[in-house]
Amino acid sequence: MNIRAVAARTLQKVSYQGESLSDALQHSSVLALAPADRAWVQNACYGCVRWHGRLGAILRQLLAKPMKASDRDIECLLRLGLYQLLYQRTPDHAAVHETVQAVRGLKKQWASKLVNGVLRGFLRQRESLLAEIEQVPTARYSFPPWLTAAIQQAWPADWEAILQASNEHPPLTLRVNTLQTQSAHYLQVLQTAGLPATATVHAAQGVELQTAVPVKELPEFDAGHVSVQDAAAQQAAALLPCQAGQRVLDACAAPGGKTCHLLERYPDIDLVALDSSATRLIQVHENLTRLGLEATVKAADAAELDCWWDGQAFDCILLDAPCSATGVIRRHPDIKLLRKQKDVAVLQQEQAKLLSKLWQTLQPGGYLLYATCSILPEENNLQVEAFLRDHTDAIHCNIDVAWGRALSVGRQILPGEAGMDGFYYALLQKVARSDFV
Repeated sequence: MNIRAVAARTLQKVSYQGESLSDALQHSSVLALAPADRAWVQNACYGCVRWHGRLGAILRQLLAKPMKASDRDIECLLRLGLYQLLYQRTPDHAAVHETVQAVRGLKKQWASKLVNGVLRGFLRQRESLLAEIEQVPTARYSFPPWLTAAIQQAWPADWEAILQASNEHPPLTLRVNTLQTQSAHYLQVLQTAGLPATATVHAAQGVELQTAVPVKELPEFDAGHVSVQDAAAQQAAALLPCQAGQRVLDACAAPGGKTCHLLERYPDIDLVALDSSATRLIQVHENLTRLGLEATVKAADAAELDCWWDGQAFDCILLDAPCSATGVIRRHPDIKLLRKQKDVAVLQQEQAKLLSKLWQTLQPGGYLLYATCSILPEENNLQVEAFLRDHTDAIHCNIDVAWGRALSVGRQILPGEAGMDGFYYALLQKVARSDFV
């Protein structure tokens, strides 16, 4: 089985069939490969998806006419060849030869001359082609035009830094389970295991490895001493002011990282973990079991109160709302291909509905923490501003921390700031009836 042919078909599923990269890499053709070959396919596919726009701009200069829809697999193979020539250490002649050979694996021998000609044409024109590409921001940063424009409008002084950070390889950041061990001790354990790491700047339980490794190679991972979670996502548990004995809701819980962190930080709360996807809740159960934690786990749409709410109010609610995920593109580069401009308005409506419905389940005096991994104001501070205008019993609580930047309401972390993903948080309190005068 030719690994480049497998990689090309995997890319085709993502680029032209709308499949997520993580799902495409779980197809039997990839899983049947030897571990080293599977790792190569994964690395190459992530790279090609990350630089899809840039590779596409180069291809348009090299191809006499666009590829037919029936030959998208050959186009994806060409992207793989260009990616090797640009970003991998494979010698030029080897990259060209191996890519041409992969045509057989796609059963399209006629394309051998085309692939050879395109890749050798790139090698001849490399400098001039790349110089031309650098003049077009959407190609230089490999971002779709609509999203580039949206980020430019939202963050006029930061947009280029955001795009650049979103194309970088993210660090492997861990959250130490303080019910089992302490961060300082676990750092020593990692050092002993030959995995040097440092404490994160803004997350008390955070540890960042210098070099990423498979989670199964992490010391005491199976014993529940540590979980994988970005430092930005670790802020949620610190911001929600839970107290022992309180009833707490994690409204969009899967895959369970924030659920488990809340329980590690506040082991005596009564927590309900809710998610609309029963399949994704399997991960929540697995994480709870591995970490030795307990929660009530329910599969339901959080906005459909009649389907899951028993009428007993919550003291604290975490709403990690469905969003465009534009703050975590460095971890999920396929967002640049799969997310469409029209999706943002749909997500805004869903966020507004969730906020309004869940507010009904909150105890007077209680807190709701609204969170997204988006960097778009429509989903973040503008969304919360609209909610506050419509709900006179809601007040915005100041978030006094050293990370991120204060907005009109809430606080925003941009991708790459202090090594973190892009995240937004806003803390709201429900005013008790006696407070109305």
